[in-house]
Amino acid sequence: MSLTAAQKIILGSGKLYISEFTGTLPADATIEVEANLLGKIVGGATVEYKPSFYRAQDDMQTVSKTVLTAEDVSLKSGLMTINGATFAKITATARVTEAAGKRTVKIGGIANQDGKQYIIRFLHEDPSEGDIRLSIVGNNQSGFTLAFVKDKESVVDVEFKANPIDSEGTLIIYVEEIPVA
Repeated sequence: MSLTAAQKIILGSGKLYISEFTGTLPADATIEVEANLLGKIVGGATVEYKPSFYRAQDDMQTVSKTVLTAEDVSLKSGLMTINGATFAKITATARVTEAAGKRTVKIGGIANQDGKQYIIRFLHEDPSEGDIRLSIVGNNQSGFTLAFVKDKESVVDVEFKANPIDSEGTLIIYVEEIPVA
């Protein structure tokens, strides 16, 4: 089977950027900078969209009506490169201070919740078929596990839950570069 011009085979992983959400999505060149790189990822990234439906149906199953009642979106990835400052972006109660050549991170205390929302951008770069950008707004709601193992890199798994980006209730913005005729 051959692909049409509108279809792609997507191979490979990408980069994960994060920036505090201020109400509007910034330009690609603003968010896709080294300072916003959350960390090098391992195991790729997974975006999951889960709709929920309600179905009303009569006892004889002759009439029915189905309506969408909820939507849930999450973006999951593993971070292989981190530092203490990363925790402020993936943990709502993290406080980071730097002094005398040390970075100290304190995590915990419900009263320390910062209430921040973030733009999370996954960028898949493909010079032959065009780049793909996937954006959500939300925060990490899965917590984290930090394991130190003698023969394996430490990976912090994150799961960002999406909130509406705009007044239309948009949860995911997926942009792909396509050939221009």
